[in-house]
Amino acid sequence: MASLSDLINLNLSDQTNKIIAEYIWIGGSGMDLRSKARTLSGPVDDPSKLPKWNYDGSSTGQASGEDSEVILHPQAIFKDPFRRGSNILVMCDSYTPAGDPIPTNKRFNAAKIFSHPDVASEVPWYGIEQEYTLLKKDVHWPLGWPTGGFPGPQGPYYCGTGADKAFGRDIVDAHYKACLYAGINISGINGEVMPGQWEFQVGPAVGISAGDEVWVARYILERITEVAGVVVSFDPKPIPGDWNGAGAHANYSTQSMRNEGGLEVINKAIEKLSLKHKEHIAVYGEGNERRLTGKHETADIHNFSWGVANRGASVRVGRETEKDGKGYFEDRRPASNMDPYVVTSMIAETTILWNP
Repeated sequence: MASLSDLINLNLSDQTNKIIAEYIWIGGSGMDLRSKARTLSGPVDDPSKLPKWNYDGSSTGQASGEDSEVILHPQAIFKDPFRRGSNILVMCDSYTPAGDPIPTNKRFNAAKIFSHPDVASEVPWYGIEQEYTLLKKDVHWPLGWPTGGFPGPQGPYYCGTGADKAFGRDIVDAHYKACLYAGINISGINGEVMPGQWEFQVGPAVGISAGDEVWVARYILERITEVAGVVVSFDPKPIPGDWNGAGAHANYSTQSMRNEGGLEVINKAIEKLSLKHKEHIAVYGEGNERRLTGKHETADIHNFSWGVANRGASVRVGRETEKDGKGYFEDRRPASNMDPYVVTSMIAETTILWNP
């Protein structure tokens, strides 16, 4: 008799052309990821050829019980690192039966911004540095920390190695490999300053694909921590006090910034961001005020600042960019729980479309 492990690892492509498509969407909190699977008659590599589907929005906080049907529109396809074979993960956004985007569908507006001719012609590149914290499931306390107590002060943990400095590396490496398998443009990982905290980087990704890839990378991380019996937290300040928070820094460049004379374009873009600081902060993540204190490698939430190689500024310009006179800059304000559709599209809208 086949064991449960044998059945889980069964490669369906050996027996049938049918595949499993895992439809993924964002729930009512704006951060909870939901998914469910369906069988398709054969492999699909174009989201427009996938059927729309629906779910019970009253169970996700996105619709009333009297009119609970929410429609899923497939938007991006990734290889499924869990079922493998020809099976796929499908990133979707959500609509009413009449075809209107529901309030938590932030992808819809982002897609409009990225499809604007002035934005599309600039080919905006993003690199998102997603920080997160691994927590023990039963006590919601960081992995590797004494239960109810504290480890030694920060210093040895950032990019650290060793059983007393790096906690959860097996989870992190599994996530890294799974994202590569899925086709996500994950460019690296590292241990962060607070023990039990890690970071992965997605990019460079162009336009709307940056948001799709970050959300699916988050989904894959949730699935892997589910198997490991660990909880992943995207809280921007999971532990109060003298501990680093968690951000999702957004590295950004346009074609004009990457060309000769790009530094002047970058300076103008940073000036625009300074003029819309409050508007950006308002949508850069819930609880971000607990993180952006002016300490622990952050700028104060109330004041916009920028500098070359300054990790205590709102926006950092790299030494290489300054030297080359072109390149990219880093918006360090977004919190770890930001919506990448909102942040990426708002940066493009402010720096490309807005004329103060």
